[in-house]
Amino acid sequence: MAVDPEMAGKMAPGFEPVPLARHLLRTARSGTLATLQHDGAPFASLVSLATDTDGAPLLLVSQLSNHTRQLAREARCSLLLSQPGKGDPLAHPRLTVTGTAERIERESVAGIRIRRRFLSRQPKAALYADFADFSFWRITPVHFYLNGGFARAWDGPASEVLSPADHAVIVEGLEESALAHMNEDHREALRLYASKLCDAADGAWRASGIDPEGLDLALGDLTARVLFASPVLDAGALRHALAELAQKARNSV
Repeated sequence: MAVDPEMAGKMAPGFEPVPLARHLLRTARSGTLATLQHDGAPFASLVSLATDTDGAPLLLVSQLSNHTRQLAREARCSLLLSQPGKGDPLAHPRLTVTGTAERIERESVAGIRIRRRFLSRQPKAALYADFADFSFWRITPVHFYLNGGFARAWDGPASEVLSPADHAVIVEGLEESALAHMNEDHREALRLYASKLCDAADGAWRASGIDPEGLDLALGDLTARVLFASPVLDAGALRHALAELAQKARNSV
């Protein structure tokens, strides 16, 4: 990542903005969506979300809601993601994504993938995901704005944070079978990933998503994420990365 020298001088020592931005993007389960009303005034609402293989935010929204009607009229929008914690809420990291939203046809190749990824992150949404008035939308990010706390501000183009499109396409072909295999045959490894590598609660964690940079985990309403040592670009690299993480987790027991 190329950081502007003037901006770098204002950053707190040790601040790595892009990894933090990616973490917020990949682990958030909800966010504040800002759309534009017919008169141009902003309108904010709470939405649940997931991410596509490249990191683009995914939404499942009702056509009866104001924000869906507004997105259909004006695709420009922004999304605020935050990491909750104790004390002053402004002391915790938050990420603003600006971009354009597009409704995804359910029966398209992209629609099938997006439905699967969204419900893997938000399984309770399966109760209404197929209702006629609900639809999936993909926000194509243009710019990211990160506030990681005092002296920890950064902004940059979407390409700095998202996975490269050609890398994402490769993983799309591997993800479904790999997730099924991990959740059926390697549940103990998933538990160790979360508890030992992410310092998360012990429990029956499941793999909810794979992308070129890492593995997403879920346990009820909790999320966690483990990163690969390097981007995975084929099935062999994915198997090696998962085995390497399992060994690392076992060594930390």
